[in-house]
Amino acid sequence: MNKEEGMHQVYLGLGSNLGDRKANIERAITLIDEQVGQVVRRSSLIETEPWGFASENRFLNAVVCCETDKAPREVLLTTQQIERTMGRKRKSVAVDPKPSAKSQVPKALYSDRPIDIDILLYDDLTVDEPGLKIPHPLMHERDFVMIPLKEIYNN
Repeated sequence: MNKEEGMHQVYLGLGSNLGDRKANIERAITLIDEQVGQVVRRSSLIETEPWGFASENRFLNAVVCCETDKAPREVLLTTQQIERTMGRKRKSVAVDPKPSAKSQVPKALYSDRPIDIDILLYDDLTVDEPGLKIPHPLMHERDFVMIPLKEIYNN
């Protein structure tokens, strides 16, 4: 597949554990295709236990690859808007007023959600900015990301 000039490959991780999970993933993929860039590959759906918090609601997860002309920060802002459109409400982030070396990066509070969209990879770019880390810093710890990512990466 030849990439068009100025186009970038971005891999996005998707997860849903509220409502009609499969429909949520499908709707998110449609919105990504319309607002971020053409979805050129998508993984199978896998069902997993919540990661980082306790919940009775299991997740459906998938990974998509899309081609975009958007910069990484634009992709982030667009995917966050898609999450909000689909009913995601983010919990506030706890910030330590006297941060130590271990707590300098605030951790988001994980919770049930109709959709979660994470940027996993953007070309072979490395980004380390406040609120935007590429490659996703925790993806190698998460089978629900790595299994579907390996299924479609460079296929």
